Amino acid sequence: MKRHRIAVIAGDGIGLEVMPAALSTLALIAHRHGFELDLTELPWGSDYFRAHGSMMPSDGLDRLAEHDAIFLGAVGDPGISDTETLWGLLIPIRRAFDQYINLRPVRTLPGIPARVVGATNIDMVIVRENVEGEYSSVGGRVYVGQPHEAAVQEAYFSRRGIARAAEFAARLAETRTGKVTSATKSNGIIHTMPFWDEVVAQTMANHPGVALEKVLIDALAAKLVLDPESFDVIVASNLFGDILSDLAGAIAGSIGVSPSGNLNPEREHPSMFEPVHGSAPDIAGRGIANPVGQMWAGAMMLEHLGEHEAATELIAAFEDCLEAGVRTRDLGGSAGTADFVAAVNARIERA
Repeated sequence: MKRHRIAVIAGDGIGLEVMPAALSTLALIAHRHGFELDLTELPWGSDYFRAHGSMMPSDGLDRLAEHDAIFLGAVGDPGISDTETLWGLLIPIRRAFDQYINLRPVRTLPGIPARVVGATNIDMVIVRENVEGEYSSVGGRVYVGQPHEAAVQEAYFSRRGIARAAEFAARLAETRTGKVTSATKSNGIIHTMPFWDEVVAQTMANHPGVALEKVLIDALAAKLVLDPESFDVIVASNLFGDILSDLAGAIAGSIGVSPSGNLNPEREHPSMFEPVHGSAPDIAGRGIANPVGQMWAGAMMLEHLGEHEAATELIAAFEDCLEAGVRTRDLGGSAGTADFVAAVNARIERA
């Protein structure tokens, strides 16, 4: 039996609820398709930080490196600074394992109307450069505590970083409609964005079947709201991709159903899969969290591991439940987390 080693980090808030929900569904899918998910559950996150002063142990990255993939729930706690929760867990994982692509599919799901009138067939993928750009750690604060205190944050863009994100987007577009939209702001950001445009264009020139359009980020955001069905593959920097993917997910119906994959495409290191939503402390512990984003992230993980039929079946199962009217409260339904999972699992068992 084929075996995949998965590191599981449920994390914080509703992550502790949607993770076991998704794992139960993944277990059924694995059994049906004849492979095994060898899970290592790691209790890292904000509670671990309170007990130990760090989000994960000092050998955490070494332990994660032993796995084929990482399955993450949610990270964040209102009582702990984001600089601790994100820079202590999520971002070190992305960078240590060179997960330089953040892949975020966005599409309308059955039974979930888009938030834009008339949009019925949104289907796009956002390719976000994931390890450099605006989220660099270069910079600092000076004259701390004085009236003229200041902070400097350096955006770091390398030719290698831009080119490999653009290359991934081009190859993805070749399997879809052949259209790539590049998010830029080269009319206002004088150094990094013209460089981004230049390298993206050079990379796309090696893919003659791909049509490239560069769009200023403000105009792109407006068009995303006004005509979301016109987009297919969007390639963007770390910051722009982060913002656009949340916006697109909300437009398509709910950010609560959006998944993402932090990919090391060469598979030299484990990739990490997570829902886009946060830890949602306001609803944590109430049994009403939407598990679709975690399930869909699980399907992306299966796809990455080569279990294509299983991934397709998992997506079909939760889509069928949504279409049949089984939805959590954030989607206008009345189902709790357990109700939705039970419906999905029953659908898988009937398959």
